[in-house]
This record gives sequence, structure tokens and C-alpha cells, in this order.
Amino acid sequence: MAASFRWILQLHKDVPKAARFYAEGLDFTVDVCTLRWAELRSGSLKLALLHSPNDHGLQKGYSSLLSFTVTDINTTVTKLMSLGAELDGPVKHEIHGKVAAMRCIDGHVLGLYEPA
Repeated sequence: MAASFRWILQLHKDVPKAARFYAEGLDFTVDVCTLRWAELRSGSLKLALLHSPNDHGLQKGYSSLLSFTVTDINTTVTKLMSLGAELDGPVKHEIHGKVAAMRCIDGHVLGLYEPA
């Protein structure tokens, strides 16, 4: 039997806050959310959030990267920043569209792409 993809897992200090970040900032559906565990969905993508009581897995620079296509990068950046994200460099205007890198509330990198 071949392996099949189950989900992407991220460690977070505050799982309910992280679930709210993805739900309100990127319109994920929250299927399960407790203090220690959350399961979220966006189309066929599943994202699992697990509580980490320390920072060893949360240090900036050592993280998963999630990339999202958005319809309006400026509105998305503003919304995510209001929820605690940080812009990691400027929004870039490439020939194929706009791109931005952000760090979510626990330092995970989010790539945003708005097609031209």
C-alpha cells in the first residue's frame, strides 16, 4: 500500500489562538479545536495544530512553510497583521503577480501569491 498524505502539522504555543488566526485570516474551516489540538481545512488541504509547551520547535527560521494563492494580497496582509502576523520583507511585484512572505503568530512562514 502506498503512503497517502494526511495533513501538515504545526507546533503552536496557543492552539485556539492559532486556529482563529487561520480561520479569520485565511478562511480555513475549523473541524476540531481544543487547548492541545486543532484540525483545520481549506479545500483538500488539512492543517493540524499541536500545543508545544516550549519554544524548541517554534524558533524563527526552523518552520514549515505554507503557501497560499489569494485574490487580494494587500487586504490579506492587512488582515493577517491585525491578527498578529509580521510581514517578512516587502510585498514584491513580480511579472507573474504579487508575492509576500509573512510569519504567523508563532513564527511559521506563510507565502502569499496574488496572480497577475
